[in-house]
Amino acid sequence: MDKARIEEQAGEPLGRQEVEWAQRSVGALAAAAGRVIRGKDDAIRLALTGLLCRGHVLIEDIPGVGKTTLAKALARAAGGTFRRIQFTSDLMPSDIIGVTVYKQNGDGFVFTPGPIFANIVLADEINRTNPRTQSALLEAMNERQVTVEGKTYPCGEPFMVLATQNPHDFYGTYPLPESQMDRFLVRVQLGYPDQETERAIVTAGGMDAALGQVSPAVAVEEVVRLAGLVERVRVAPALVDYLLELAAESRKERSLALGISPRGAIHLHRAAQATALMEGRAFVIPDDIQAVLSPVLSHRVIPAGSYTSAPAERRRASEQIVKELVERIPVPV
Repeated sequence: MDKARIEEQAGEPLGRQEVEWAQRSVGALAAAAGRVIRGKDDAIRLALTGLLCRGHVLIEDIPGVGKTTLAKALARAAGGTFRRIQFTSDLMPSDIIGVTVYKQNGDGFVFTPGPIFANIVLADEINRTNPRTQSALLEAMNERQVTVEGKTYPCGEPFMVLATQNPHDFYGTYPLPESQMDRFLVRVQLGYPDQETERAIVTAGGMDAALGQVSPAVAVEEVVRLAGLVERVRVAPALVDYLLELAAESRKERSLALGISPRGAIHLHRAAQATALMEGRAFVIPDDIQAVLSPVLSHRVIPAGSYTSAPAERRRASEQIVKELVERIPVPV
């Protein structure tokens, strides 16, 4: 689609000053994280997409490539309160959401909040705990609240879960259920660094020293403002129809046992808005949708007959099917 037609269909855009401020703020966040995670600009950008969309990010890869470090660097750059939950096989739901205890001083039963009540929550090695404990995150990730003994407690604003996990076929891990995978806006994979980047990391003695120097690049209130600007980025009706067609086609795809959910379509819409804003535009173009298709969708679809497959094979098959779907559906012009 040409720029003039997109702007015409999209309606009144954001002001130029707002867009420029957003670009500077996101650039500062990316630069702060990039000082620690070197050579992984795409991964940092996807993690920032989750932050701008009020979404959650799953960082998935083999051990030792910087998953936890990326989560920590982004959390420090974004400011606000930060809590880390180390997921282990004996972790209980109350260790995450909190517990009600009786106070003998006359206060009666009082709720003691768990580490889920923070602006940025690092769920480290989330797939090393059992499904019961994993499910303790579902309400918080979807509704930004926690219900304990019939009483609801809001998680605050902003609220983001940055989860890391090793591949499921590693010893001592539990696969995340489909309902939880669908709550992550994007899945980020880091991979090995190139040789020169790895040389710099090795000679510097690792990433810890650089991580300690990261300070908030923006105020937490500015993160909330950025998320509000993303929601105002215009999406032309033809582009909304395009992403809805992608979702509908996935549900009819015979090679898939589970297609894209309505939540997945919503997340794709929002991620495209964030991508446009990071590129300095107040409206979405087809390239914005294309840029986030695989990170937003590939972890949601399930290839037919893949339940008995190795997780690594299942991931590769999902990514390939999403790629084929995109190639079949014409882009609006």
